[in-house]
Amino acid sequence: MAVSFFGLAIFLLLTLDSDYASAPVSAASEGVQITYGSVIKLMHERTKFRLHSHDVPYGSGSGQQSVTGFPNVDDANSYWIVRPTVDSSAKQGDTIKGGTLIRLQHMRTRRWLHSHLHASPITGNLEVSCFGSDGESDTGDYWRLEIEGSGKTWRQDQRIRLRHVDTGGYLHSHDKKYTRIAGGQQEVCGVREKRPDNVWLAAEGVYLPIAESK
Repeated sequence: MAVSFFGLAIFLLLTLDSDYASAPVSAASEGVQITYGSVIKLMHERTKFRLHSHDVPYGSGSGQQSVTGFPNVDDANSYWIVRPTVDSSAKQGDTIKGGTLIRLQHMRTRRWLHSHLHASPITGNLEVSCFGSDGESDTGDYWRLEIEGSGKTWRQDQRIRLRHVDTGGYLHSHDKKYTRIAGGQQEVCGVREKRPDNVWLAAEGVYLPIAESK
């Protein structure tokens, strides 16, 4: 792992909200369960690029914060916090079952992984952006977790798809790359068909342990 667990843990404790200051953390390892509050990178299975965002708007479509696939492992703008939906009773440290609706909050900018009917810049598929804030979120930020294979709860070694609730589009990436502002980064978009390029894996991150039931 390019970023040591201890270095990342210290970074998170300094930069995230106060909920993390008292929460224990555990290093990611093969097969570890993913819980709410964990901070992870999502790796596109085929290309190995990480889901990435930064405070740069799209020059077309919605004009919202852009989302791309990033080639380097040691990139701080590729961390996402796994959150429940607004109306969920789930708590930090709870495990996540297949079929559950989740949100992904970009760690650096605090905006939510989002999609809508605007066209993506390169291929004209569904645009995927970041939008909102800690206190601003809607159903355009909701993604249904689909686990490939027999697993019932999300684990780090499982292949997953994320299907956007409002549009029905799967989170998707491919070899189509930007050449200017985000040169070398891949387009991330939504497509409504289930394809091999819809598959993602949880990679580097800080994985919160399962909360003890009270």
